Amino acid sequence: MADTVDKSTARKVYWRLLPLAILTYFLCYLDRINVGFAALTMNKELGLDAATYGMAAGAFFWGYFLFEVPSNLILEKVGARLWIARIMAGSGCSSPRPFRR
Repeated sequence: MADTVDKSTARKVYWRLLPLAILTYFLCYLDRINVGFAALTMNKELGLDAATYGMAAGAFFWGYFLFEVPSNLILEKVGARLWIARIMAGSGCSSPRPFRR
């Protein structure tokens, strides 16, 4: 009896999480493709060679990898409203160009 309950519970969990996991993987794949497409014109305009671009892309992804877990821990402690507001304000302050009409 318990084995049947375990299997049905696992099946329900898989069917609820699997579509989200597939969607997340698809979006991650699109993000990697977009970085590659941006490199085609960006490297020429900025005068970057392939090694320099690879180093910059690697630094971006390592920074994301290292700071994502602490960011989520802080989000859990202070709450989503405050943390997302902080991220939005920080992103707005670090913008390279001011907003113009």
